[in-house]
Amino acid sequence: MKLDILRRLNEARERRLPAILITDVATGAERLVTEAEDYSSDPLEEKLVERFRSGVSGMEDGTFFTVHLPAPRFVIVGAVHISQALAPMAQIAGFDVTIIDPRTAFATADRFPGLRLIAEWPDVAIPKVGLDPFTAIAVVTHDPKIDDPALTAAFAARCFYIGALGSRKTHARRVERLKAAGAADADLARISAPIGLPIRAQSPAEIAVAILAQAIEALRSRGVAGGGAAA
Repeated sequence: MKLDILRRLNEARERRLPAILITDVATGAERLVTEAEDYSSDPLEEKLVERFRSGVSGMEDGTFFTVHLPAPRFVIVGAVHISQALAPMAQIAGFDVTIIDPRTAFATADRFPGLRLIAEWPDVAIPKVGLDPFTAIAVVTHDPKIDDPALTAAFAARCFYIGALGSRKTHARRVERLKAAGAADADLARISAPIGLPIRAQSPAEIAVAILAQAIEALRSRGVAGGGAAA
């Protein structure tokens, strides 16, 4: 790999930007495309869109696509029973998990062993985590003072999945609050609420399964604009 391509690839990794190394197998020629750039005129645009979406490397028509995607992260706001089930499941699925909850009675190492746990308010904790388009966030406290700032931060960071616990009535009130605080309709529409796939989940573990499945679905079908998704 040429040094300039390696440098650009390392920069993309540091910035958590998706990148694809394109290799012409016949000639050995290589070039790098990041999802942040405009590749709408690239002859391989359709293939690039699909590779960015799937994250799968492979050969196609004499070209090898080596896909580099940032490791997905899952931020769970609320150290509740659902979180105790969701966090280890998300880890098994390959997510880097962080629990945020300022309520120190809930956010304890005994309840969340081996996990990154930040017992601070979201406006303090979230900058330490650093949300981005490869981060999923689920807010599950039912406390607007905790949930609403986390949702606002998720909008700004363009998290690929934003879920919020609560009934339709609860969510309607949440939307009213966020809208009054300046949230855009397009951002509010991105909230998955009631949270999780509609599998009639009842127990905390079942709800956790529904949330994780919905987040994985969002990750694997995340929209990639034809001209490259700005980061």
